[in-house]
Amino acid sequence: MSKTLRHLMPLLLAAAVTACASAPSPREGAVTDPPTPLDQFRAQVVPQADQIRLAIHAQGISGPQADALASLVQAWRTHDGGVIRLQAPVGGAESAAAYRMGESVRAFLVSQGVPQTDIQVAGYDAAGQAGAPMVVGYERYVAQIPRCGQSWDNLTSTSANQVSANFGCTVNANFAAQLANPADLARPRDFDPSDAGRRAEVLAKYRLGELTSTEADEQAKGALSQGVQ
Repeated sequence: MSKTLRHLMPLLLAAAVTACASAPSPREGAVTDPPTPLDQFRAQVVPQADQIRLAIHAQGISGPQADALASLVQAWRTHDGGVIRLQAPVGGAESAAAYRMGESVRAFLVSQGVPQTDIQVAGYDAAGQAGAPMVVGYERYVAQIPRCGQSWDNLTSTSANQVSANFGCTVNANFAAQLANPADLARPRDFDPSDAGRRAEVLAKYRLGELTSTEADEQAKGALSQGVQ
């Protein structure tokens, strides 16, 4: 028995050391602290519909409606909005006019550079309502800016070596307020198509041992000015 224990003792000690070194798994439902103080004020992004409502005209879109649609397309392009949805009233008093209006809106969007694959036409129940509009829009993301200064602690109390409760809030709030496209926080942007011509030119120069970078711009050169003594 003693000989068996001598052989098993190294294995038992190794298992005990491994158990002590491994980090305990968090309890289910336990609240864990953020990795850094800045993470507790991280800006959140939520989807939001950006829509305009157009009155139905049998002859197609009017001049002001064309301006509104052009502004919508510009915002859609900035926000990388994906699909633009045309929702035409169904069952209203002007069904034929609504159809012609929808075709007019679709043609205008295509003329503004929106791919036809990014235009989706659907109907909604107008319930016989007179003057039911056509709804045109897309889904974009908006940033929820953290609200700072809701509570304060004693900034002179440093015995626990902890940061202030508001530490990092203004940094993240300013960051969220300056985002051009909050969707960048939700997902990465799509890659632009590669330039096959430029790639072939660089590979050809590389095989010949030539310089593959672009030529230096003379206007970009400069020199340090002489300081006045």
